[in-house]
Amino acid sequence: MSKSIIIKSPDEICHMRGANQIVAEVLHKLHEIVEPGITTYELDKFAEDLCLQRKAIPAFKGYRGFPGCLCVSLNEEVVHGIPSRKRKLVKGDILSVDFGVLFNGYFGDSAVTLPVGAITSDKVKLLQITEQSLLLAIDQVQIGNRISDISNAVQRHVEDNGFSVVRQFVGHGIGTSLHEGPEIPNYVQSDRSPRIIAGMVLAIEPMVNMGTHKVSVLKDGWTVITADKKCSAHFEHSVAATINGPFILSSRKNFEIKK
Repeated sequence: MSKSIIIKSPDEICHMRGANQIVAEVLHKLHEIVEPGITTYELDKFAEDLCLQRKAIPAFKGYRGFPGCLCVSLNEEVVHGIPSRKRKLVKGDILSVDFGVLFNGYFGDSAVTLPVGAITSDKVKLLQITEQSLLLAIDQVQIGNRISDISNAVQRHVEDNGFSVVRQFVGHGIGTSLHEGPEIPNYVQSDRSPRIIAGMVLAIEPMVNMGTHKVSVLKDGWTVITADKKCSAHFEHSVAATINGPFILSSRKNFEIKK
């Protein structure tokens, strides 16, 4: 059964901006401490501590039993990697970090893929194309467009550059629930997808693989990996549809945090 699409008022979008700016701050500061030798558990603890300082609740911890605050996915891991004291970052890794909070009754959600030290040129291209596909998708958040316009922007850019989009996992609406309607695939399923109207808030999240789009889930029940073990990247922003165009609530540029 599909989830309902819930339209937000300008005041609600303002509240969601607050939640997403906490997410933006955490991701920004994680970027500063990601380096070879640090464990994914240490990153998770850092994120949780900063989140609690901001009087926000980590959205993922305990969600359907997930044990961490961050989803930390390395190299061939696509999404939902579990933080571990045993997992140390190594130079040349790429690390996808997905983080969400609940703050004043509203959720924020964003993701970024980070290089660990110097990375190979093919990994650099993967990160660039994935992030570019997100920005092209955000450009399609225009009143009167369809969700499929977002999907098409991602799929076209990714496939034109020789990569593939994950089909098993999708973006989503967000608000007082972490996952609301509509679903936002990263490939075109149907031209008759919902129209974009003012007040929609969409978590758009391209997941892009170097090789096949096919994935599998590890025995831990969470970690998703590429079927061919080639690398994957993941970028996400929460975006409000407004009469003035897309408003990136989770922007990490000049993020706003009330101390």
